[in-house]
Amino acid sequence: MGHPAPCALVVPSAMLCGVEYVSRVPRPPLDGLIDDLYYLDGTPPYTRLTLPPMPAALLIVNLGPAFRIRGGTDIEMAEYADGCVVTTPARALEFGYPPRTRSVGAHVKPWGLAPFLPMPAVELCDRPVTIEQVWGRASVAELRDRMATAAGPHEMLTLFEDELMRRLHETDGLGLVRHTSGVLAATGGAVAIGDLRVAAGVSSTHLAQRFKELVGVTPKRLARTWRFTAAVFAIDPAGPIDWGEIAGGAGYFDQAHFGHEFREFTGFTPTRYIEVRRRFMREHPGHMFDGWPLPAD
Repeated sequence: MGHPAPCALVVPSAMLCGVEYVSRVPRPPLDGLIDDLYYLDGTPPYTRLTLPPMPAALLIVNLGPAFRIRGGTDIEMAEYADGCVVTTPARALEFGYPPRTRSVGAHVKPWGLAPFLPMPAVELCDRPVTIEQVWGRASVAELRDRMATAAGPHEMLTLFEDELMRRLHETDGLGLVRHTSGVLAATGGAVAIGDLRVAAGVSSTHLAQRFKELVGVTPKRLARTWRFTAAVFAIDPAGPIDWGEIAGGAGYFDQAHFGHEFREFTGFTPTRYIEVRRRFMREHPGHMFDGWPLPAD
């Protein structure tokens, strides 16, 4: 589907374990909304992968067989033939891959989808929709047709970038949300929401409403996601792990709180998570998917 990292690791061009991945940062002003644009073509290492909550959004134009997404354990998997729009998630998503996947997409900053959406982001929270539902069937069909006849990945990315530039529109409150989201990112979520409100000079209600409109979740939820992400990226599955140190370093009150949050966000205990990560590393050494998504046991 797309590269897993919540803050995109930009790999200009690579062939990693049977997966071709081409990536580039878009030109301004898109670079203030999007981490990178990417082309992905290849065979996924597993038919199902779990993507934990991340401080990022996804916009995918599918060029291969349909894929599936489950927005939560209580929701049926839905099929996406044309592509999908995923706003900043509040819980884990499960991706179901075809034997071969091919797509062009964007790894989007938490606030970055708002200028391309015709509806508030909160309406899509944990409810991925097809890209046709957002941009219209005719427009998406034309874009996919042009990509399908493009000379190669770089031309596809240019077509996608041009489409995004064409659809970019002014969005009220974007500056406020972008600034406060940047503070959350810089602190790894370890900042009091009240301090954010005071610094921004707005009420808590106003700040929360703007975040739900443009990000899809409240500042508090986004802060939790950043904190969880900081903890996960502090883990080195190849070596010994001090869970207390990991939890404390990410700002958790104690290890029990960290464990509870970990299970809520991934469905795994921290120990089970490490077992799954280590299995992945053994079975697919050096694969681009190692590091964020997990095989769906």
